[in-house]
Amino acid sequence: MKNLFDIEGQVIAITGAGGVLCGTMAEALAGAGAKIAVLDLVEAAAEKVAGQIKSDGGTAIAVKCDVLDKATLEAAKEKVNAELGKVDVLINGAGGNKREATTSSNLSFFDLPPEAIRIVFDLNFLGTLLPTQVFGKDMAENGSGVILNVSSMNAFRPLTKIAAYSAAKAAVSNFTQWLAVHICQNYCEEIRVNAIAPGFFLTEQNRFLLTDEKTGELTDRGKTIIGHTPMGRFGKPEELIGTVIWLLSDAAKFVTGDVIPIDGGFSAFSGV
Repeated sequence: MKNLFDIEGQVIAITGAGGVLCGTMAEALAGAGAKIAVLDLVEAAAEKVAGQIKSDGGTAIAVKCDVLDKATLEAAKEKVNAELGKVDVLINGAGGNKREATTSSNLSFFDLPPEAIRIVFDLNFLGTLLPTQVFGKDMAENGSGVILNVSSMNAFRPLTKIAAYSAAKAAVSNFTQWLAVHICQNYCEEIRVNAIAPGFFLTEQNRFLLTDEKTGELTDRGKTIIGHTPMGRFGKPEELIGTVIWLLSDAAKFVTGDVIPIDGGFSAFSGV
């Protein structure tokens, strides 16, 4: 059973790994014996996570790259290959929302600026597709690999106010299913593509919607989310790890094209 979930020695590239959720994934996967490439647009954030992994006795490198710039992704892949080896796993974790693409009492849907919507859509969807083109090509040539995308509860249950983010994450879920089929039919049946769909975890991208910036108390939106989550709380970043390790390991060897909710029951609850 231990070998079934073993990921020791795997080279795992994680985009957006300087953030809270993917940084936690990076540290946990390194603790399980994987070699981690911490990819992030903010070099200092990547260095911090990689430094923590190395101080804990793990193997990691920090790599600055822009998931919307294919040239920097190609350069990142070359660095990872040279320092860690071929990539066995790609986790597409880069993403997020923008306040400017969010409706509010001061900004109606009809006035959402196209440039803000485009940034959110590009970051989440293109920021998943482009790294997959770069790192997935090596997997196709090697005949093995795992791609794990990060979707969202918004792809299952579109939320109010965040039209661009909900649509972009729905695109990530659809792309996950499409790519799983495409890879199996055209390249290799042993390459698996899945996604996780986290429920509600406090991050820097959503904190302004869920908590009051001055008091730290939950906003009405935050209270509604908790009220519609049967487990009655936000998730903790480390609570993603078990599902992630399952999907990356041989324990999920016949699982591909799936989007797995990790949401404390949110998607199962009708509100009644």
